[in-house]
Amino acid sequence: MTVYRLGKTLAFPPPEEAEPSGLLAVGGDLAAERLLLAYSMGIFPWYNEDTPILWFSPDPRGVLLPHAMVVHRSLAKRLRSGRFSVTMDHAFGDVIRACAAVPREGQKGTWITADMIAAYDALHALGFAHSVETWADGELVGGLYGVSLGAAFFGESMFARAPDASKAAFVRLVEQLARWDVALIDCQVHTEHLERFGAREWPRARYLAALREALRQPTRRGAWTFDEELQPAEA
Repeated sequence: MTVYRLGKTLAFPPPEEAEPSGLLAVGGDLAAERLLLAYSMGIFPWYNEDTPILWFSPDPRGVLLPHAMVVHRSLAKRLRSGRFSVTMDHAFGDVIRACAAVPREGQKGTWITADMIAAYDALHALGFAHSVETWADGELVGGLYGVSLGAAFFGESMFARAPDASKAAFVRLVEQLARWDVALIDCQVHTEHLERFGAREWPRARYLAALREALRQPTRRGAWTFDEELQPAEA
């Protein structure tokens, strides 16, 4: 397999040409136009501060269908307790910076570099990147962010400063995406955590076919809010 080096031209090689690790290309930039093209092709950036920009398209791919989400009874009960309130697009900058700062088991440093933060802040300003925030007693205790194109949502990262805080954000988001008929949530890589919610591994070919179909739908740009029926109390 060949790892492609990107230049100034706004283009990517076919994702099917990625290495077994999922690595497809190196270099380029994090301009909004390039990021949106990458997501539309099933490609995403993932690298550390001491490496150039690396672009991946893994096979298999972690995918969750919103209408197939599984919420176990014990978690559903905790989320109904009223401990948390959940909002959308209230604090994107705080959420992505918290995702970058939170310690992760077995991981040194963060792949959410200063350049990545600036790039996704720009996508948020353009109405393509969104956050979900979990609050307790007026404090931000958890959340997640990702990118929306057509009827697809690409999850990027989440954090929690309190038990179940990120789960609250995730469950409320998936419930809302299901109401909006979003076809798939791209989880990028498989994790046992997401598997418990119903995420499954798909061959890349199946994922790319589903993504192409999802992109036939219009993108819901701009600030997101929960539908009234799902609207939690304001923090």
